[in-house]
Amino acid sequence: MSDSPKLRHGWTTGACATAAALAAYEALGGGIFPDPVTITLPRGERVSFALAASGFDGASAYACVVKDAGDDPDVTHGALIRVRVTQGPPGSGVIFRAGEGVGMVTRPGLPIPPGEPAINPIPRQMIRQALGDADVTVEIGIDDGAALALKTLNPRLGIIGGLSVLGTTGIVVPFSCAAWIDTIHRGIDVARAMGLDHVAGATGRTSEEAVQKMHDLSEVALIDMGDFVGGMLKYLRVHPVPRVTVAGGIGKMVKLAQGRLDLHSKRGSVDLQALAAMAGRTGASEATQAAITSANTAAEALILAPEIGQAVAEAAWVVAADVLREAPIDLDIAVFDHKGVLVGHARNLRR
Repeated sequence: MSDSPKLRHGWTTGACATAAALAAYEALGGGIFPDPVTITLPRGERVSFALAASGFDGASAYACVVKDAGDDPDVTHGALIRVRVTQGPPGSGVIFRAGEGVGMVTRPGLPIPPGEPAINPIPRQMIRQALGDADVTVEIGIDDGAALALKTLNPRLGIIGGLSVLGTTGIVVPFSCAAWIDTIHRGIDVARAMGLDHVAGATGRTSEEAVQKMHDLSEVALIDMGDFVGGMLKYLRVHPVPRVTVAGGIGKMVKLAQGRLDLHSKRGSVDLQALAAMAGRTGASEATQAAITSANTAAEALILAPEIGQAVAEAAWVVAADVLREAPIDLDIAVFDHKGVLVGHARNLRR
């Protein structure tokens, strides 16, 4: 499945786990593993998966599927998803267990409560629908999941010991923004559930470390916003916290100041003419303004006119405040240079 000849769609961990669970369940009842095994995705697509391994272990049957994430740079691409199915007592329904490499939820605010394996609601629903009225225990594991989880935001969200079993459609769309924005939302949910009164969204690692030190924030308060400032602010408008800091380097924050809510370079470059005009309003000479219009980057412009850092922070505050509208949020903007030095800070300006 693909949108173009270049980018190939893949399958979520939830879809792979469903396929492995169905194969193991059918073998548990009939002695034969269907290979390939065919499942129905949430939107009705029928797709088939080859088994990488299968067998019986005492009273259990197990099946394994290799995750193919298509052309998406997913950390779980190529991971082996292992599912063990064991018959349970009558009336027990489907009980989920975390095998090796699947994490446990330890903090409130996520779709799954603390103390449960990090198997999200849609994958659970897919497995239950595939298995029908089964009374079984389904244990899901992911090879090297604990190590792979360290490359994700799971530890920050309070998912300990491994990866999450994810997916809403069963399909991985290459380079989709949806997964990142969903992670932003979950980070806010966890912070709210834990009663935090201040969160900070940062565009990158340097600005995140700087804003954490600036406000003495816990790791849970840090939202990996990346380029998706609009996705974070719009969610906060409906799910507010008392205080929000938006932090970023000068290049990204200039884009916010110029009205962009997606800060990725593909959405457009910095308007250096507008930045020069901003510098002029802070007292920069005509020569400096001319130099800014021919600068290579916003960081170079900042060197030419350091006062634009504060002007950018104030203009970015106005844009962000407009997104939040009347939400009861104390908003501030922190702009840093490439070394993490604060060059502009705006808080509680008049809306």
